[in-house]
Amino acid sequence: MSAVRPRLHSRHWFGKTCAGAVLGYALAVALSGVIALLTPGGFAGEGKVQFTMWMIAPIWATVLGFVFLFRDSLRAWLWLGLATAAAFGLLWAMKSWLE
Repeated sequence: MSAVRPRLHSRHWFGKTCAGAVLGYALAVALSGVIALLTPGGFAGEGKVQFTMWMIAPIWATVLGFVFLFRDSLRAWLWLGLATAAAFGLLWAMKSWLE
């Protein structure tokens, strides 16, 4: 006999939205930095600052759109917090390795 999984409810929308707004932004900043380091020229490439800045918005919007697929707000905060910490750890490791 398998356990019945709870259905998605709209009652967690406020917590999910806050997680997507706060942690989603931090995740977008970290991922745009990773993208900047992976492309030629690193942070100092020609026009790289503008590109990196504009990458934040679509990444943030994507995270904010998908945050409603979490079953509850606690899971959204935990998973996005873990993803944000991992992204900043990856950014720090890549920056240390490239210097």
